[in-house]
Amino acid sequence: MAKRLYKDVVVRSNKVQEDPVVSKAYRGLSTVGRRSGETTVYDLALIKQDLLNNFHIRQGEKLENPEFGTIIWDVLFEPLTEEVKEVIADNVTEIINYDPRIQVESVVVDEYETGIIIECELKYLPYNIVEQLVFKFDEDNGLLN
Repeated sequence: MAKRLYKDVVVRSNKVQEDPVVSKAYRGLSTVGRRSGETTVYDLALIKQDLLNNFHIRQGEKLENPEFGTIIWDVLFEPLTEEVKEVIADNVTEIINYDPRIQVESVVVDEYETGIIIECELKYLPYNIVEQLVFKFDEDNGLLN
């Protein structure tokens, strides 16, 4: 009799199972350009900071991934021919598309006073926002944004 009762017992919960909440909010830490104590960055600011970090990595510097990184630091003092511009644009596209949160819409490479200027139109995929970013790689000061 006890066995039969055990098989007939059904435990029901009052709690309704809900789908997990998927947040599109990104949160990270950065000390770049921040006052002490304010190191948390969110969403677009975090994506931009991650992108800038990737442009500070020279190709060959990343452990276990020597193909990752930018070649701009190596060609900064070279003559900016059309061929070099195309190679830089391909490299910039590869770096930006490495991050699954953003996608390149267009890249324009040109020279300015003492360096290279790169104008990128990016699409932030989780937010469906398109934005124009300008990166200046300066011979004297490094990456200016």
